[in-house]
Amino acid sequence: MKSLLAIDTSTENCSVALVHDGKLTTRNIESPREHSQKLLPFVEEVLDSAGVSLAELDGLVVGAGPGSFTGVRIGVSMAQGLAFSADFPVYPVCSLQALAQQAIRKNDVAGVVACIDARMGEVYYALYANENGVAVAQSEPAVAKPDSNLIDTGRLKGWGTAGTGWDVYADILDENHELKHSDNSRLPLAEDMLTVVNGAGVDPVQAEQLEPLYVRNEVTWKKLPGR
Repeated sequence: MKSLLAIDTSTENCSVALVHDGKLTTRNIESPREHSQKLLPFVEEVLDSAGVSLAELDGLVVGAGPGSFTGVRIGVSMAQGLAFSADFPVYPVCSLQALAQQAIRKNDVAGVVACIDARMGEVYYALYANENGVAVAQSEPAVAKPDSNLIDTGRLKGWGTAGTGWDVYADILDENHELKHSDNSRLPLAEDMLTVVNGAGVDPVQAEQLEPLYVRNEVTWKKLPGR
């Protein structure tokens, strides 16, 4: 397993995780207005705890979005700065995939409908199958108004949910209650991004090529890396 540092500020969570010599070290806090103050200290803490320097790592993982525009920009900018300083590659991970991975880690589900409250009466969403414990994308991340026909839940037997979108729109998105609903995977965690990179074959990019995954059409549209 590679030695990787993962950071994510795409949602209310400020999350950092490091895997080095098979040991996982994490720092997480729900602090939506303090990401810029919390992120770098968390990075320094996990590196110090593991007794490793940034230069000794094999690469960096970042939550590229979708999510809060400000949060996504903070995470991507920090990832670029760290990658430039250490001259290593960056692995961009979709925050929806990280949510699905978390739900698979915690719950017995065949797949996950990941859904983040995008505000303005919309949700970011995507579907991920559980393939040997890894969240594998079955659809591209998208943004839409919540609707009972948005997701064909009747065909997703044994699937579960993840993300803050279900807090607000569960009765609309799954009106017949066909999914396994759970509230233990509301916000993405950096540690699950490490699993995605090691298990789902995320392609690395150079720091100058790293771009946010905004999804909203009026801002920009970025496809999942490698798809």
